[in-house]
Amino acid sequence: MKKSEAKKSALSYERKNFWKEAKADQQKAAYNYAEPYKAFLNQAKTVRETIAYTENLLKKHKFSVVGKKGSKKVYTIFRGKTMAMAVIGTEPVSNGVNMVAAHIDAPRVDLKQNPLYEDSSSAMACMRTHYYGGIKKYQWVSTPLSLHGIIIKADGSKLEISLGEKDNEPVFIIPDLLPHLARKEQYTKNLADAIDASKMNLIFSGRMEPATEEKEAIKSYALKLLNDKYGITESDFLSAELELVPAVQARDAGFDGSMVVGYGQDDRICAYTALTALLDNLETNPKRTMVIYFSDKEEVGSQGNTGAHSMFIRDFIGTLLAHNGEDSSSANLRKTFMNSQILSADVTAAIDPNYPGVHEKQNAVIFNHGIGISKFTGSGGKYGCNDANAEFIAKVLRIFNTSGVFWQSGELGKVDEGGGGTIAYILANLGAEVLDCGVGLMGMHSLYELCSKADLYSTYLGYKAFLIAE
Repeated sequence: MKKSEAKKSALSYERKNFWKEAKADQQKAAYNYAEPYKAFLNQAKTVRETIAYTENLLKKHKFSVVGKKGSKKVYTIFRGKTMAMAVIGTEPVSNGVNMVAAHIDAPRVDLKQNPLYEDSSSAMACMRTHYYGGIKKYQWVSTPLSLHGIIIKADGSKLEISLGEKDNEPVFIIPDLLPHLARKEQYTKNLADAIDASKMNLIFSGRMEPATEEKEAIKSYALKLLNDKYGITESDFLSAELELVPAVQARDAGFDGSMVVGYGQDDRICAYTALTALLDNLETNPKRTMVIYFSDKEEVGSQGNTGAHSMFIRDFIGTLLAHNGEDSSSANLRKTFMNSQILSADVTAAIDPNYPGVHEKQNAVIFNHGIGISKFTGSGGKYGCNDANAEFIAKVLRIFNTSGVFWQSGELGKVDEGGGGTIAYILANLGAEVLDCGVGLMGMHSLYELCSKADLYSTYLGYKAFLIAE
């Protein structure tokens, strides 16, 4: 490199392409890291499944439920749908924690509480649905779906359901209208209205008992099959959480296999990278306490007793103070949060080669260039955002640069093009320094989201370096 070029390089901000700049062993590590990640995506397609997967992994690494005397590796699960885990450092917890916070819910289609009915026009048993989160409804019709969730029976026992994932199990379909008859029903409408949410009904079954004269015999036979297989009655649906998710498995994508395609990567990609970063830091003996927080309901506003707006994360940090023998008063809890530094681990939108115009390239994330830093999210005039402080951004970048992490800066689309939010502002409201930081995806909120293995691995390395930073 010429002297003038070297000087220009030193003065300019230029993101680095992982596949061009990373060493061969790093590139191999990126491919290797993606293998268990794909298995995680296939095993943890719902919030509850993600919690169960994480708890099993924590137990293997000798984590204990917070409160067990003497344990430095602790966790808590609340309502089966949100959790936090920590490795207590050598400094007091009240000096502040290093936290990586991700959400583990994803857009999906839920069964309604009273879903089953017999449709007289088609002579089929169907299920009524209600979509969850920001979906494009047309993507969910005529695609193989699996049914996941729980049913709480009248006697209080819990039944876990997972049907449609195995090759020998049936899948489910919400049928689309054939193009031959769609001219008035769909083609005259805009894209958002072409699929009526009230018509996103699931074809459940079509058989009946032979030679029966029973009214609604098809629905009755469906109930009989459900009772035979699961021991449930129709009223048990009222106390159930049943979700439809894509039945397709996560796989390598691209001719070079450099990408992963799969459902639910928003935001389980950040949850997985945060979890593995914590576990791979267990031998570091950190000064500051390391915390990973998995929240629920981000896709619908983070409300409810398992969302980020709830008391859970404050209660966990308060319990952590007490567990470490420190003052857990509200004053010391506030102090702890104000001394804390947090990465809001959420995905952002990478430039799609088919729709580059919705981004400003200079301030957008692109594939293969590392973990994405977003000073703010929100929409319009930064509405609903955190807008991280300059001092904290500089600190995070120093951490990444010192650790050789590939990173880039970007925002979610052009100004006034749209936008979206994260849980960053909720945690920042507690007084902590918070920065949005995660993987760029293509096809976010679709059934088959796409990520770069380079960015996946870089995000893991970024979280790992951040967690042990002083």
